[in-house]
Amino acid sequence: MAVNVKDVAKKCGLTVQVVDRIMQNCADVGEEGIARAIEAAKALGYPIQDRHRGSHSRNLGVLFVDESTSGLTHPFFAAMLNAFKAEVEARGYDLTFINHNIGSGGETYLEHCRNRNVDGVCLACVDFYSKEVEALLDSEIPCVTIDHPWPGQPGVLSDNEHGLRLLVDTAVSMGHRRIAFIHGQMNSEVTSTRVKNYIAAMNAHNLPVPEGYLVEGRYDDTRVVRALVDRLLERPDRPSCILLPDDAGYFGAQEAIREHELRIPADISVAGYDGIRLTQSLRPQLTTIRQDSEAMGREAAIRLIAHLEHPDEPVEDVTIPVTLIQGSTISWCNQW
Repeated sequence: MAVNVKDVAKKCGLTVQVVDRIMQNCADVGEEGIARAIEAAKALGYPIQDRHRGSHSRNLGVLFVDESTSGLTHPFFAAMLNAFKAEVEARGYDLTFINHNIGSGGETYLEHCRNRNVDGVCLACVDFYSKEVEALLDSEIPCVTIDHPWPGQPGVLSDNEHGLRLLVDTAVSMGHRRIAFIHGQMNSEVTSTRVKNYIAAMNAHNLPVPEGYLVEGRYDDTRVVRALVDRLLERPDRPSCILLPDDAGYFGAQEAIREHELRIPADISVAGYDGIRLTQSLRPQLTTIRQDSEAMGREAAIRLIAHLEHPDEPVEDVTIPVTLIQGSTISWCNQW
């Protein structure tokens, strides 16, 4: 016998009228009631997806939380989101940016998505460990994640594992043994993967990682990187090569290195991560890893739409390759 709304109402302890309103995606039902009804419906096999997404809005949400306040001017994310936008619009969808500071009372990301009736959400540059983000990812709304795998949702990942190994291998091939790494905040899978593979690459070359050579900084924060590079250069065992959290850190690194009256790369070598055009125009040209942000954006759009239009098909993550831009900020070092 087919499961109906009455069965769901009985299991979750709500009235038939309330459950029906939840199934109609009405906005005047409390978050707790929605969660209870959805959980009961899933347990009974009630077709939530057909019900909740039955009337497609053809509107996709983008959740982009920018801690550095650079906003959509950040070259990497700007290119990625622009490619995402172009792809979804070509497929007949519109975009809505998701916020939790809407109105005087505010609302959660999940509430905003439900109230705007978005068909699916792309999550980029967010704290995936926050309860609010977790609630959205574990809800009935199809999502795609950028650079952070999540069970049951497709993810688009940049090959951060290969990227960090490429940087370490390049420095080692140029004779460097004292290689420090300033990484970004430890609240993302990106940072965890890069740190793990920096250590693995150093171990593969039988190179030590002295205390203080692996240090937490911030993405897209030149002042923090400048201070950390200054601290590394003041060490009696200062590194001969410093890997930066991203290309933006090159600006801060240059300032600190000049203040120590040192030259790049004659006295100290550096490398970045991202491959943004701006730092490629600087001299010396930055050695860095280029992430294909446009391919990531396009792939995110394709996978999100496939996920919401074919909810019964299995989801998979995809890894986008990275490439080394061999600039001129790593020079030969005779440390062997």
